[in-house]
Amino acid sequence: MSPQLPPVAPAVTAELVAALSPRLRKRLDSGIAKLADRPMVRDGAVVRIAVDDETDLELHAPDGAVRGADAVRCGCLLAPDCLHRAAAASLAPVAEDTDSAAPQDHAAAEEDRAQAPETATPEQRAAVRTVQLATSAVLEAGTDGAGAVLQAELLRAAHTARLAGLHRAAATAVSVVTALRAARAADPAYHLTDLAAGLYDVLSVAHRLPSASGGELTALRGTARQPYRPDGSLRLYGLFSEPVLTASGYAGTVTWTADAEGRLYQVSDVAPGSAGRAVGAADRTVRIGDTALTHRELARAGLAVSGATVSPTGRLGAGAGVRAVRAPGVGWHEEPVARLWAEPVPDQIARALAGGRDLLFLDVTLTGTAAEAAGDCLLADCAGVPLRLTAAHDDPALPHRDNLRLLSAARGTRLRVVARLTPAPHPRAQLLAAEHPTRADTRLDIGLDRLQGADLPTTAAAPSGSVPVPVLVSASASASDEAPIHLLRRRVHQTVSGGRPVLALPGDTRADARHLRRSGLATAAELLTDLHSAAADRAHDVFGRLRPTDPDRFARAWLAAAHYTSELDRTLCLAAWTP
Repeated sequence: MSPQLPPVAPAVTAELVAALSPRLRKRLDSGIAKLADRPMVRDGAVVRIAVDDETDLELHAPDGAVRGADAVRCGCLLAPDCLHRAAAASLAPVAEDTDSAAPQDHAAAEEDRAQAPETATPEQRAAVRTVQLATSAVLEAGTDGAGAVLQAELLRAAHTARLAGLHRAAATAVSVVTALRAARAADPAYHLTDLAAGLYDVLSVAHRLPSASGGELTALRGTARQPYRPDGSLRLYGLFSEPVLTASGYAGTVTWTADAEGRLYQVSDVAPGSAGRAVGAADRTVRIGDTALTHRELARAGLAVSGATVSPTGRLGAGAGVRAVRAPGVGWHEEPVARLWAEPVPDQIARALAGGRDLLFLDVTLTGTAAEAAGDCLLADCAGVPLRLTAAHDDPALPHRDNLRLLSAARGTRLRVVARLTPAPHPRAQLLAAEHPTRADTRLDIGLDRLQGADLPTTAAAPSGSVPVPVLVSASASASDEAPIHLLRRRVHQTVSGGRPVLALPGDTRADARHLRRSGLATAAELLTDLHSAAADRAHDVFGRLRPTDPDRFARAWLAAAHYTSELDRTLCLAAWTP
């Protein structure tokens, strides 16, 4: 297996692409495809690509990522102005901001916030406008047309935003580029909804920031660093571990723990890598104090921490002053962690939809499986609510799909589970951990532990050790009971995939608009009509030639439609989880 390319800083990719001549820019996407098929070898901190039999291209990443354009070196005759350097940077994962994970003194963080201006600065307004224009160009082109040049423009805008202190816009713009690359490479981990959500967040921030002030402006700016605060002594109880595998080339394991009050804390080990690292990190020693616990062990044991430091998201710091020793754990049905499952499910959903933690602690009864376009999902009853449990990752190296398939055969089994909410008009969540279907007091990390047929209840066992065929339910079984917001959401997603040209094609949208109005969704009907109108709006000059398109109007129309569907989905999601 060829080694993975090291992540490349956004500014480096933008600089190398910008240096290309117009002729070479047109060839960049084909150059990336050719380079992807060339053999690669790793030698320490250097990854070497054989451009041809006589020419090598090198990426130097002494700290794990390429931080400067001079760290991408090519031996061809046209270097340093060759296509190969830009192609390699565009092919590699996008490196994260080196400041994003650096611990920050809590007092310093408060001082930074106190000194921040109450309104956006002219530099920030200019930077966010650059991000807005680059994102609008990507939206207009769609994934099919958003090649390496448009991606580089968005990376350049992201770098400009970060320099201006707009860390949320910068980080989300980078995530959009990562999702675009995954889409164009037909990566199985790519999800259209994730790309749509990223585009929505970038455009929403760009739209709101110029007029924002106070707390809203602070939230729109975001922060570059995690301000770890002292938290004294903690007594933690392990809950579960989950693999982390990102499209940007990072992998590892996160172990979730809780204290006696039900507050959640995470211990993470995430670094550049692939699915193999995500699995292997589970057996590494946790990076807190002198404890010898691995992540797998901590998920079922406990931890006593002194001198703890904690980020706002609950991530435990591993500074020199932190001390930690192993302590006894408890079962999910024992206090104090049992209180996590005692909280009413609608309250958990409301908190998650309001921007709080998205982990759900549920008691479910397995009822079968449902066939969906993305793969089968596990059906369950949760306090009278029909729930769909899906795989958190589709990578075949991780056991999510296999475990869901086996669990679907254990119909009628009651389990206590941990899941991550997926906002949708019907109850839906990613299954992360569960009780073992036959072994009392045994937990399963769905992304790390592999179930076997022998683990199923005897009533679910099939002859010759095969897995029984579960009951199948059509994915559209309840479609008739849902509000027809999908008519607008489909156009929002079509725009992300095909860009403006798809919506500008001749067609009659009046039937969909009438259907929305009959269902009481008059605003959705108006937004649908306006989105198609903005896509088809191509004025002619006095000579009959088409004028350039107005990406601002089209982006605004798409943003309004995406915002409406997002807010309505939240409302429908909360209602769907209420018995």
